[in-house]
Amino acid sequence: MKKRVIILGAGVMGSAMALPLCDRGFDVTLVGTPLDEEIVVSLKAKQLHPKLNVTLPAGIRILSHQGYVQDESDLIVLGVSSAGIAWAIEKLALVLKKSTPIVMITKGLSSNMEALPDVMAAALKSRLGFVCAIAAIAGPCIAGELAQRRPTGTVIVSHDFAFALKLCEDLQTDYYQPRPSIDVIGVEMCAAFKNFFAIAVGFAHGLLENLPPTENKAFNNNAAAILFDQAIREMMVLVRAFGGSPESVWGMAGAGDLYVTCQAGRNSRLGHHMGRGLSYHQVKAGPMLHDTVEGAELGIAVAATLRAHINSKRLDAEKLPLTVALLNALTEAVPFMPDWAKF
Repeated sequence: MKKRVIILGAGVMGSAMALPLCDRGFDVTLVGTPLDEEIVVSLKAKQLHPKLNVTLPAGIRILSHQGYVQDESDLIVLGVSSAGIAWAIEKLALVLKKSTPIVMITKGLSSNMEALPDVMAAALKSRLGFVCAIAAIAGPCIAGELAQRRPTGTVIVSHDFAFALKLCEDLQTDYYQPRPSIDVIGVEMCAAFKNFFAIAVGFAHGLLENLPPTENKAFNNNAAAILFDQAIREMMVLVRAFGGSPESVWGMAGAGDLYVTCQAGRNSRLGHHMGRGLSYHQVKAGPMLHDTVEGAELGIAVAATLRAHINSKRLDAEKLPLTVALLNALTEAVPFMPDWAKF
């Protein structure tokens, strides 16, 4: 009998995860959130995902969130955004009648630097009275590439290594290659802070636009490389301080995901605008008025916590010059300008 999987969240990443699940023979149901109504309508009509521009496999069942009233699956894949975690907790508290394993595509940290899988586990235990095994997927995974079955490597992390390993074995295909980890806080910190540090790398490319033209039309990739290196160094400091493993930083969850994030996207675009001379507030009031920039939202959310740790000497500000400069640019009316000599 096929294992039954519910994917909660019909956005690009949740829907893209349907591909390896279907290819491994799972019976997949994709459930939209209240924000996914247009996607659900399109998928029900012709299996076409309007944002991925991909036709999903014909065997996938499509439900609206109103149609998801009781969970009878063997696995839940949580594909909501970090902002949708509260809604997902409420929905799962209503539909779960047994301890169903959950794997979260949603990744990141709470404002007090707690890993989202731990937040989810505690909230569901409080609401349901029983424990659900929870894992999370992190690493460099662009939904559009995964939906085209292009080679993708991720990390599946859980406090229960056997659970993480079993998920890796169940999900692995010739193009989808997950690796197990038990470093929950390290992996989740990397997943969150790569967005934050991608702003800095994008800054170097925006800065190029303000530099005088040269005869050889030189780029600014050297500066971007310095910022990338510094980002990895400071991510290492942060992860170690909160009990994570350095291996997560130099692996797929850290360096790998930061590399992919720097190639394109809203975090890099914000940095690009700031490199052109705009402050964060000017960018948000102008060219990115309606954009959600996850790295900026993270920085603003954790700024007070990080500054408290710096003030208490748990974190050494001298080892975090890029972090401090980014926090100041995001929370105060000051431009972002790296002090290269401090790196």
